[in-house]
Amino acid sequence: MARQCEECGERVIGRADKKFCSDACRNAFNNALNKDNKNLVRNINNRLRKNYRILETLNTKEKTKVKKTTLQKHGFNFSFFTSQYVTKTGTVYYYVYDQGYLPLEGDWYLLVKTELTL
Repeated sequence: MARQCEECGERVIGRADKKFCSDACRNAFNNALNKDNKNLVRNINNRLRKNYRILETLNTKEKTKVKKTTLQKHGFNFSFFTSQYVTKTGTVYYYVYDQGYLPLEGDWYLLVKTELTL
């Protein structure tokens, strides 16, 4: 029984478990499968990446204080972060991966970096 390529329908020649007639068809099939329908995930990841770069650039030490206007001037968007950490006293740190920030009084922000363990 002849097998057909899952992408283009051409005859597949080779190993018994082969699904595609060529690398191009395999790539096209997987690209279509992994495509974001409305680019939502890609846009959010781009925004997170930009926020991360801003925090990384401004936080040259383990801890740095910056004004809110400095973050905004660089294009930081406070709506996009990956996690929150709440201390025992109720203080909320916002994180973009391992780069975090803590809102302080007077429009100041404390930038911190945490070691991630996977």
